[in-house]
Amino acid sequence: MLTTSHSRQYMTTKEILNDIGKFSSFDVALFEKHLTTKTFCKNDILLKENNVCQSVYYILAGSFFQSLRNELTESIIDLHLQNEWMFNHQSLVEQTPSQTVIKAFTKSEIIELSLISFHSLISQSQSFLQLGKILNQNNHRTFLFDNFLTPAQKYNYIQKAKPYIIQTFPIKMIASYLKITPETLSRVRATY
Repeated sequence: MLTTSHSRQYMTTKEILNDIGKFSSFDVALFEKHLTTKTFCKNDILLKENNVCQSVYYILAGSFFQSLRNELTESIIDLHLQNEWMFNHQSLVEQTPSQTVIKAFTKSEIIELSLISFHSLISQSQSFLQLGKILNQNNHRTFLFDNFLTPAQKYNYIQKAKPYIIQTFPIKMIASYLKITPETLSRVRATY
């Protein structure tokens, strides 16, 4: 079982894997050998802009955000919560420099599975082909932005898909993520 120095217990690696598919005890032990645990303080950077994403991360505790900066503003690309996988999809899949930054929003702890370990696991057990599901989790962003949703529909969708976003991140960040103004989001929230 994964634990922190504060003796707080997290999901076991078996539970983490069971969210993906079916794995044997041998697979779980093999998976654990390939993991690295890391701790981040608020505002620590996990992935810098222009670095290539070389790993996938599972958030044991805390929260992260992914942002894109231009000269004038910072746009929130994604918000990540405890018990979910996180990575820069385009950078990881295409092995190109990241255009976004991934930063800890709160004190956080993650497990890291490098791309090299990812491939090694697959070569050692066909069960790990199921890990490919991690790479296909961009569904929330795709649904939000490929469907012409009203601000109320966007808010309703994230309440169902990621209900703890509302309790974790400030309105300004959520509004940026939803691509609406903070004022619009406040009006939508007032109707709930």
